[in-house]
Amino acid sequence: LGVFFFTSEGKDGASAAENTPLRVPQGKPGERSSVFYSAGQFFFEYLVVVSLKKMPDGHYEPKITYQFPKRENLLKGQKEEEERLLQAIPLFCFPDGNNWAPITEFTSETFSFVLTNVDGSRKIGYCRRLLPSGRGVRLPEVFCIISCLGCFGLFSKILDEVEKRRQISMAVIYPFMQGLRESPFPAPGKTVTIKSFIPESGTELIELTRPVDAHLEHVEFQALLQRLSPHLILPIFASATLERRLIFLAEELSVLSQCIHAVAALLYPFTWVHTYIPVVPECLLDTVCCPTPFMVGIQMRHLERVLEQPMEEALIVDLCEGKIIRAVGDEEDILPGKLQNEMLISLNRHNNNNNVHTSEQVNALVSEAFVHFFVRLVGHYASYIKWGRSGSGSFQERAFCKAIASKSCRRFVKKFVKTNMFSLFIEEAEKSRIPQEGNG
Repeated sequence: LGVFFFTSEGKDGASAAENTPLRVPQGKPGERSSVFYSAGQFFFEYLVVVSLKKMPDGHYEPKITYQFPKRENLLKGQKEEEERLLQAIPLFCFPDGNNWAPITEFTSETFSFVLTNVDGSRKIGYCRRLLPSGRGVRLPEVFCIISCLGCFGLFSKILDEVEKRRQISMAVIYPFMQGLRESPFPAPGKTVTIKSFIPESGTELIELTRPVDAHLEHVEFQALLQRLSPHLILPIFASATLERRLIFLAEELSVLSQCIHAVAALLYPFTWVHTYIPVVPECLLDTVCCPTPFMVGIQMRHLERVLEQPMEEALIVDLCEGKIIRAVGDEEDILPGKLQNEMLISLNRHNNNNNVHTSEQVNALVSEAFVHFFVRLVGHYASYIKWGRSGSGSFQERAFCKAIASKSCRRFVKKFVKTNMFSLFIEEAEKSRIPQEGNG
Protein backbone atom coordinates (compact mmCIF):
# COMPACT_ATOMS: atom_id res chain seq x y z
CA LEU A 1 0.00 0.00 0.00
CA GLY A 2 1.15 3.49 -0.77
CA VAL A 3 3.50 2.29 -3.50
CA PHE A 4 2.10 4.26 -6.40
CA PHE A 5 -1.04 3.32 -4.69
CA PHE A 6 -1.89 1.51 -7.81
CA THR A 7 -2.86 -1.72 -6.36
CA SER A 8 -2.69 3.41 -5.93
CA GLU A 9 10.72 20.22 12.20
CA GLY A 10 21.21 21.43 33.88
CA LYS A 11 17.65 22.74 32.39
CA ASP A 12 15.04 21.12 30.32
CA GLY A 13 16.38 22.29 26.94
CA ALA A 14 18.89 21.17 24.35
CA SER A 15 21.68 23.65 25.11
CA ALA A 16 24.03 22.28 22.45
CA ALA A 17 21.49 23.09 19.76
CA GLU A 18 19.70 26.20 21.03
CA ASN A 19 21.41 28.79 18.84
CA THR A 20 22.22 26.56 15.87
CA PRO A 21 20.21 27.10 12.69
CA LEU A 22 18.64 23.93 11.32
CA ARG A 23 19.92 23.69 7.78
CA VAL A 24 17.64 21.87 5.38
CA PRO A 25 19.35 19.64 2.80
CA GLN A 26 18.05 20.49 -0.63
CA GLY A 27 16.96 17.68 -2.92
CA LYS A 28 15.76 17.69 -6.46
CA PRO A 29 12.12 18.40 -7.20
CA GLY A 30 10.07 15.26 -6.74
CA GLU A 31 12.52 13.48 -4.45
CA ARG A 32 10.92 12.13 -1.30
CA SER A 33 13.08 14.25 1.02
CA SER A 34 12.40 17.46 -0.84
CA VAL A 35 9.64 19.89 0.03
CA PHE A 36 10.65 22.52 -2.50
CA TYR A 37 9.72 22.66 -6.16
CA SER A 38 11.60 24.43 -8.92
CA ALA A 39 10.09 27.22 -10.91
CA GLY A 40 9.61 26.55 -14.61
CA GLN A 41 8.06 23.09 -14.28
CA PHE A 42 4.73 22.18 -15.86
CA PHE A 43 1.82 23.13 -13.63
CA PHE A 44 0.32 19.69 -14.07
CA GLU A 45 0.67 16.34 -15.78
CA TYR A 46 -2.98 15.54 -16.43
CA LEU A 47 -6.47 16.88 -16.10
CA VAL A 48 -9.03 14.09 -15.99
CA VAL A 49 -12.78 14.05 -15.53
CA VAL A 50 -14.12 11.12 -13.53
CA SER A 51 -17.81 10.36 -14.01
CA LEU A 52 -20.13 7.77 -12.47
CA LYS A 53 -21.25 5.11 -14.93
CA LYS A 54 -24.19 2.83 -14.27
CA MET A 55 -23.23 -0.84 -14.32
CA PRO A 56 -25.49 -3.79 -15.34
CA ASP A 57 -26.22 -4.62 -11.67
CA GLY A 58 -27.52 -1.07 -11.10
CA HIS A 59 -24.69 0.42 -9.05
CA TYR A 60 -22.39 3.20 -10.26
CA GLU A 61 -18.66 2.97 -10.81
CA PRO A 62 -16.27 5.91 -11.34
CA LYS A 63 -14.66 5.98 -14.77
CA ILE A 64 -12.37 8.46 -16.55
CA THR A 65 -14.39 10.11 -19.30
CA TYR A 66 -11.96 12.88 -20.30
CA GLN A 67 -8.19 13.16 -20.25
CA PHE A 68 -5.90 16.06 -21.16
CA PRO A 69 -3.38 15.82 -22.57
CA LYS A 70 -3.58 12.56 -24.46
CA ARG A 71 -0.09 11.17 -24.63
CA GLU A 72 1.22 9.26 -27.60
CA ASN A 73 4.50 7.56 -28.52
CA LEU A 74 5.23 6.62 -24.92
CA LEU A 75 7.88 4.04 -24.20
CA LYS A 76 6.68 0.72 -22.77
CA GLY A 77 7.62 1.58 -19.18
CA GLN A 78 6.03 5.04 -19.46
CA LYS A 79 2.85 3.58 -20.92
CA GLU A 80 2.57 1.01 -18.12
CA GLU A 81 3.06 3.74 -15.50
CA GLU A 82 0.41 5.91 -17.14
CA GLU A 83 -2.04 3.00 -17.22
CA ARG A 84 -1.51 2.31 -13.51
CA LEU A 85 -1.97 6.01 -12.72
CA LEU A 86 -5.18 6.24 -14.72
CA GLN A 87 -6.48 3.09 -13.02
CA ALA A 88 -5.92 4.50 -9.54
CA ILE A 89 -7.37 7.98 -10.07
CA PRO A 90 -11.12 7.07 -10.19
CA LEU A 91 -10.82 5.16 -6.90
CA PHE A 92 -9.49 8.24 -5.10
CA CYS A 93 -11.87 10.69 -6.79
CA PHE A 94 -14.82 8.73 -5.36
CA PRO A 95 -13.30 7.14 -2.23
CA ASP A 96 -16.69 7.04 -0.52
CA GLY A 97 -17.81 3.99 -2.46
CA ASN A 98 -20.58 3.36 -4.96
CA ASN A 99 -23.59 4.49 -2.92
CA TRP A 100 -24.57 7.19 -5.36
CA ALA A 101 -27.82 8.03 -7.09
CA PRO A 102 -28.82 10.91 -9.37
CA ILE A 103 -29.46 14.11 -7.41
CA THR A 104 -30.67 17.65 -8.07
CA GLU A 105 -28.47 19.61 -5.62
CA PHE A 106 -24.88 19.20 -4.47
CA THR A 107 -22.44 21.64 -2.89
CA SER A 108 -19.14 21.33 -4.71
CA GLU A 109 -16.19 20.22 -2.59
CA THR A 110 -12.41 20.38 -2.95
CA PHE A 111 -10.03 17.74 -1.66
CA SER A 112 -6.75 16.10 -2.58
CA PHE A 113 -5.04 12.74 -2.52
CA VAL A 114 -1.45 11.54 -2.79
CA LEU A 115 0.02 8.74 -4.87
CA THR A 116 3.48 7.52 -3.86
CA ASN A 117 5.81 5.91 -6.38
CA VAL A 118 8.27 3.11 -5.59
CA ASP A 119 11.14 5.64 -5.50
CA GLY A 120 9.32 7.72 -2.86
CA SER A 121 8.33 10.52 -5.25
CA ARG A 122 4.76 11.69 -4.93
CA LYS A 123 2.04 12.88 -7.26
CA ILE A 124 -0.84 14.93 -5.88
CA GLY A 125 -4.39 14.78 -7.14
CA TYR A 126 -6.33 18.03 -6.69
CA CYS A 127 -10.05 17.34 -6.96
CA ARG A 128 -13.22 19.36 -7.37
CA ARG A 129 -16.41 17.33 -7.09
CA LEU A 130 -19.38 19.17 -8.54
CA LEU A 131 -22.79 18.75 -10.09
CA PRO A 132 -22.85 19.68 -13.80
CA SER A 133 -25.22 22.47 -14.73
CA GLY A 134 -28.60 21.37 -15.99
CA ARG A 135 -32.11 20.47 -14.94
CA GLY A 136 -33.46 17.41 -13.23
CA VAL A 137 -31.55 14.67 -11.47
CA ARG A 138 -27.93 14.07 -12.49
CA LEU A 139 -24.74 12.62 -11.11
CA PRO A 140 -21.75 14.51 -9.70
CA GLU A 141 -18.41 14.35 -11.48
CA VAL A 142 -14.87 15.05 -10.38
CA PHE A 143 -12.31 17.24 -12.13
CA CYS A 144 -8.90 16.01 -11.03
CA ILE A 145 -5.57 17.71 -11.73
CA ILE A 146 -2.54 15.45 -11.28
CA SER A 147 0.68 17.33 -10.46
CA CYS A 148 4.05 16.75 -8.82
CA LEU A 149 3.74 20.23 -7.32
CA GLY A 150 2.36 20.82 -3.84
CA CYS A 151 0.42 24.09 -3.72
CA PHE A 152 -3.15 23.54 -2.59
CA GLY A 153 -4.24 27.19 -2.58
CA LEU A 154 -3.02 27.80 -6.11
CA PHE A 155 -4.62 24.64 -7.51
CA SER A 156 -7.85 25.39 -5.67
CA LYS A 157 -8.00 28.68 -7.60
CA ILE A 158 -7.36 26.79 -10.83
CA LEU A 159 -10.24 24.45 -10.01
CA ASP A 160 -12.46 27.53 -9.39
CA GLU A 161 -11.76 28.53 -12.99
CA VAL A 162 -12.40 25.00 -14.23
CA GLU A 163 -15.75 24.87 -12.41
CA LYS A 164 -16.77 28.27 -13.79
CA ARG A 165 -16.06 27.05 -17.31
CA ARG A 166 -17.79 23.72 -16.74
CA GLN A 167 -21.05 25.54 -16.12
CA ILE A 168 -20.70 27.01 -19.62
CA SER A 169 -19.31 24.11 -21.62
CA MET A 170 -16.65 21.41 -21.43
CA ALA A 171 -15.21 22.91 -24.61
CA VAL A 172 -14.25 26.10 -22.74
CA ILE A 173 -12.07 24.17 -20.30
CA TYR A 174 -9.59 22.88 -22.88
CA PRO A 175 -8.06 26.21 -24.03
CA PHE A 176 -7.71 27.35 -20.41
CA MET A 177 -5.85 24.18 -19.40
CA GLN A 178 -3.74 24.37 -22.56
CA GLY A 179 -2.71 27.92 -21.66
CA LEU A 180 -1.93 26.79 -18.13
CA ARG A 181 0.17 23.90 -19.37
CA GLU A 182 2.18 26.21 -21.60
CA SER A 183 2.92 28.54 -18.67
CA PRO A 184 5.91 27.95 -16.36
CA PHE A 185 5.30 27.25 -12.69
CA PRO A 186 6.24 30.52 -10.95
CA ALA A 187 8.99 30.96 -8.38
CA PRO A 188 7.89 31.51 -4.73
CA GLY A 189 6.19 34.89 -4.38
CA LYS A 190 5.88 35.35 -8.15
CA THR A 191 2.80 35.50 -10.35
CA VAL A 192 1.97 33.97 -13.70
CA THR A 193 -0.85 35.41 -15.84
CA ILE A 194 -3.02 33.14 -17.99
CA LYS A 195 -5.09 34.55 -20.85
CA SER A 196 -8.39 32.77 -21.36
CA PHE A 197 -11.32 33.49 -23.65
CA ILE A 198 -14.85 32.90 -22.37
CA PRO A 199 -17.87 33.25 -24.71
CA GLU A 200 -19.92 36.38 -23.98
CA SER A 201 -17.27 37.57 -21.50
CA GLY A 202 -14.28 38.00 -23.79
CA THR A 203 -10.66 37.45 -22.86
CA GLU A 204 -9.91 37.18 -19.15
CA LEU A 205 -6.53 37.54 -17.43
CA ILE A 206 -6.17 35.08 -14.57
CA GLU A 207 -3.34 35.73 -12.11
CA LEU A 208 -1.92 32.79 -10.18
CA THR A 209 0.45 33.76 -7.37
CA ARG A 210 2.65 31.31 -5.53
CA PRO A 211 3.16 31.89 -1.76
CA VAL A 212 6.53 33.30 -0.69
CA ASP A 213 7.20 30.44 1.74
CA ALA A 214 7.43 27.39 -0.51
CA HIS A 215 7.27 24.74 2.21
CA LEU A 216 3.89 26.01 3.44
CA GLU A 217 2.11 26.31 0.12
CA HIS A 218 0.30 22.99 0.47
CA VAL A 219 -0.87 23.66 4.02
CA GLU A 220 -3.84 25.19 5.82
CA PHE A 221 -3.02 24.99 9.53
CA GLN A 222 -6.19 26.95 10.28
CA ALA A 223 -8.23 23.92 9.19
CA LEU A 224 -6.49 21.82 11.85
CA LEU A 225 -6.77 24.49 14.56
CA GLN A 226 -10.49 24.86 13.92
CA ARG A 227 -11.04 21.20 14.78
CA LEU A 228 -8.40 20.34 17.35
CA SER A 229 -7.17 22.23 20.41
CA PRO A 230 -3.40 22.71 20.88
CA HIS A 231 -3.61 20.20 23.76
CA LEU A 232 -4.65 17.57 21.21
CA ILE A 233 -2.35 18.64 18.39
CA LEU A 234 0.78 18.06 20.49
CA PRO A 235 0.22 14.35 21.27
CA ILE A 236 -0.63 13.82 17.58
CA PHE A 237 2.60 15.56 16.61
CA ALA A 238 4.48 13.47 19.18
CA SER A 239 3.12 10.25 17.68
CA ALA A 240 4.11 11.40 14.19
CA THR A 241 7.70 12.17 15.27
CA LEU A 242 8.09 8.54 16.33
CA GLU A 243 6.47 7.32 13.11
CA ARG A 244 3.49 5.58 14.64
CA ARG A 245 0.14 4.66 13.11
CA LEU A 246 -2.31 7.58 12.92
CA ILE A 247 -5.95 7.44 11.82
CA PHE A 248 -8.06 10.59 11.32
CA LEU A 249 -11.84 10.50 11.09
CA ALA A 250 -14.20 13.01 9.48
CA GLU A 251 -17.06 12.84 7.02
CA GLU A 252 -16.02 15.61 4.62
CA LEU A 253 -13.23 14.73 2.20
CA SER A 254 -11.95 18.32 2.32
CA VAL A 255 -11.56 18.19 6.14
CA LEU A 256 -9.65 14.92 6.00
CA SER A 257 -7.25 16.01 3.28
CA GLN A 258 -6.61 19.48 4.75
CA CYS A 259 -6.01 18.22 8.30
CA ILE A 260 -3.74 15.34 7.33
CA HIS A 261 -1.64 17.58 5.09
CA ALA A 262 -1.36 19.97 8.06
CA VAL A 263 -0.24 17.24 10.49
CA ALA A 264 2.40 16.03 8.02
CA ALA A 265 3.60 19.62 7.56
CA LEU A 266 4.22 19.96 11.32
CA LEU A 267 7.20 17.63 10.81
CA TYR A 268 9.06 20.11 8.58
CA PRO A 269 11.98 20.06 7.77
CA PHE A 270 11.49 16.31 8.02
CA THR A 271 9.18 14.36 5.71
CA TRP A 272 6.69 11.60 6.46
CA VAL A 273 7.87 8.77 4.18
CA HIS A 274 5.48 5.97 5.12
CA THR A 275 1.97 5.11 3.91
CA TYR A 276 0.18 8.43 3.52
CA ILE A 277 -3.45 8.44 2.33
CA PRO A 278 -5.47 11.58 3.14
CA VAL A 279 -8.71 9.80 2.17
CA VAL A 280 -8.75 6.00 2.16
CA PRO A 281 -11.16 4.53 -0.42
CA GLU A 282 -13.80 2.30 1.08
CA CYS A 283 -12.44 -0.80 -0.63
CA LEU A 284 -9.02 -0.26 1.00
CA LEU A 285 -10.10 0.10 4.64
CA ASP A 286 -7.93 -2.85 5.62
CA THR A 287 -5.02 -0.44 5.28
CA VAL A 288 -5.47 0.05 9.04
CA CYS A 289 -4.23 -3.51 9.57
CA CYS A 290 -0.84 -2.59 8.14
CA PRO A 291 1.89 -3.31 10.74
CA THR A 292 4.11 -0.49 9.46
CA PRO A 293 3.62 3.26 10.16
CA PHE A 294 0.82 5.06 8.35
CA MET A 295 -1.08 8.35 8.36
CA VAL A 296 -4.54 7.93 6.89
CA GLY A 297 -7.93 9.62 6.75
CA ILE A 298 -11.16 7.63 6.91
CA GLN A 299 -14.74 8.81 6.58
CA MET A 300 -16.66 8.71 9.85
CA ARG A 301 -19.31 6.41 8.40
CA HIS A 302 -16.71 3.61 8.38
CA LEU A 303 -15.73 3.95 12.06
CA GLU A 304 -17.35 0.70 13.20
CA ARG A 305 -15.70 -1.26 10.41
CA VAL A 306 -12.33 0.26 11.30
CA LEU A 307 -12.66 -0.56 15.00
CA GLU A 308 -13.54 -4.15 14.11
CA GLN A 309 -10.29 -4.59 12.18
CA PRO A 310 -7.48 -6.60 13.82
CA MET A 311 -5.14 -3.63 13.83
CA GLU A 312 -2.11 -2.94 15.98
CA GLU A 313 -1.78 0.05 18.33
CA ALA A 314 -2.80 3.29 16.65
CA LEU A 315 -3.80 6.83 17.54
CA ILE A 316 -7.36 7.47 16.32
CA VAL A 317 -8.47 11.10 16.08
CA ASP A 318 -12.07 12.27 15.64
CA LEU A 319 -11.94 15.56 13.71
CA CYS A 320 -15.72 16.00 13.95
CA GLU A 321 -15.87 16.06 17.76
CA GLY A 322 -12.30 17.28 18.22
CA LYS A 323 -11.10 14.41 20.40
CA ILE A 324 -8.83 11.36 20.50
CA ILE A 325 -10.91 8.20 20.70
CA ARG A 326 -8.08 5.69 20.93
CA ALA A 327 -4.47 6.16 22.02
CA VAL A 328 -1.37 4.14 22.87
CA GLY A 329 -1.27 5.84 26.26
CA ASP A 330 2.15 7.46 26.43
CA GLU A 331 1.58 10.30 23.98
CA GLU A 332 1.73 12.99 26.70
CA ASP A 333 5.21 11.81 27.75
CA ILE A 334 6.96 11.57 24.36
CA LEU A 335 8.06 15.19 23.98
CA PRO A 336 10.41 16.91 26.45
CA GLY A 337 8.25 18.71 29.00
CA LYS A 338 9.70 22.23 28.74
CA LEU A 339 9.67 22.27 24.94
CA GLN A 340 6.15 20.86 24.88
CA ASN A 341 4.96 23.67 27.18
CA GLU A 342 6.68 26.28 25.00
CA MET A 343 4.86 24.98 21.91
CA LEU A 344 1.59 24.92 23.80
CA ILE A 345 2.03 28.55 24.88
CA SER A 346 2.89 29.52 21.31
CA LEU A 347 -0.16 27.78 19.83
CA ASN A 348 -2.49 29.18 22.49
CA ARG A 349 -1.09 32.66 21.87
CA HIS A 350 -1.99 32.22 18.21
CA ASN A 351 -5.53 31.11 19.08
CA ASN A 352 -5.99 34.21 21.22
CA ASN A 353 -4.41 36.62 18.74
CA ASN A 354 -7.19 38.44 16.96
CA ASN A 355 -4.70 40.39 14.83
CA VAL A 356 -3.87 37.33 12.74
CA HIS A 357 -6.16 37.20 9.74
CA THR A 358 -4.56 35.62 6.69
CA SER A 359 -3.88 31.92 6.22
CA GLU A 360 -0.26 32.80 5.36
CA GLN A 361 0.17 34.47 8.77
CA VAL A 362 -1.37 31.50 10.55
CA ASN A 363 0.82 29.07 8.61
CA ALA A 364 3.98 31.02 9.42
CA LEU A 365 3.24 31.31 13.15
CA VAL A 366 2.28 27.67 13.61
CA SER A 367 5.18 26.35 11.56
CA GLU A 368 7.64 28.55 13.46
CA ALA A 369 6.71 26.89 16.77
CA PHE A 370 7.39 23.39 15.47
CA VAL A 371 10.53 24.30 13.51
CA HIS A 372 11.88 25.90 16.70
CA PHE A 373 11.25 22.60 18.50
CA PHE A 374 13.46 20.74 16.02
CA VAL A 375 16.09 23.48 16.05
CA ARG A 376 16.37 23.21 19.83
CA LEU A 377 16.71 19.43 19.72
CA VAL A 378 18.61 18.50 16.56
CA GLY A 379 19.78 21.79 15.07
CA HIS A 380 23.38 20.90 15.89
CA TYR A 381 23.43 17.89 13.50
CA ALA A 382 25.75 19.51 10.94
CA SER A 383 28.53 19.78 13.55
CA TYR A 384 28.48 16.00 13.88
CA ILE A 385 28.96 15.03 10.26
CA LYS A 386 32.54 13.92 9.82
CA TRP A 387 33.86 14.58 6.32
CA GLY A 388 36.30 12.21 4.66
CA ARG A 389 38.98 13.16 2.15
CA SER A 390 36.82 11.84 -0.64
CA GLY A 391 34.12 14.35 0.29
CA SER A 392 31.72 11.80 1.76
CA GLY A 393 30.13 12.56 5.12
CA SER A 394 29.53 10.27 8.08
CA PHE A 395 27.10 11.21 10.84
CA GLN A 396 28.42 10.69 14.38
CA GLU A 397 25.17 9.68 16.05
CA ARG A 398 26.51 8.83 19.52
CA ALA A 399 28.46 12.09 19.92
CA PHE A 400 25.47 14.01 18.52
CA CYS A 401 23.17 12.61 21.22
CA LYS A 402 25.73 13.06 24.02
CA ALA A 403 25.99 16.77 23.15
CA ILE A 404 22.44 17.29 24.45
CA ALA A 405 22.59 18.35 28.11
CA SER A 406 18.98 17.71 29.12
CA LYS A 407 18.13 14.10 29.98
CA SER A 408 14.54 14.39 28.77
CA CYS A 409 15.65 15.94 25.46
CA ARG A 410 18.34 13.31 25.01
CA ARG A 411 15.82 10.55 25.70
CA PHE A 412 13.54 11.84 22.93
CA VAL A 413 16.37 12.41 20.44
CA LYS A 414 17.73 8.88 20.94
CA LYS A 415 14.37 7.62 19.67
CA PHE A 416 13.98 10.23 16.97
CA VAL A 417 17.37 9.49 15.35
CA LYS A 418 16.15 5.93 14.71
CA THR A 419 13.23 7.08 12.55
CA ASN A 420 13.26 6.86 8.79
CA MET A 421 12.52 10.56 8.44
CA PHE A 422 15.65 11.53 10.40
CA SER A 423 17.80 8.93 8.63
CA LEU A 424 16.75 10.21 5.21
CA PHE A 425 17.34 13.80 6.30
CA ILE A 426 20.88 12.89 7.42
CA GLU A 427 21.53 10.96 4.21
CA GLU A 428 20.80 14.14 2.26
CA ALA A 429 22.99 16.19 4.61
CA GLU A 430 25.88 13.74 4.18
CA LYS A 431 25.67 14.26 0.43
CA SER A 432 25.20 18.02 0.41
CA ARG A 433 28.20 19.13 2.49
CA ILE A 434 26.59 22.35 3.71
CA PRO A 435 29.32 24.64 5.11
CA GLN A 436 29.14 24.85 8.89
CA GLU A 437 29.69 28.30 10.36
CA GLY A 438 33.02 28.41 12.19
CA ASN A 439 34.17 25.10 10.70
CA GLY A 440 34.98 26.28 7.19
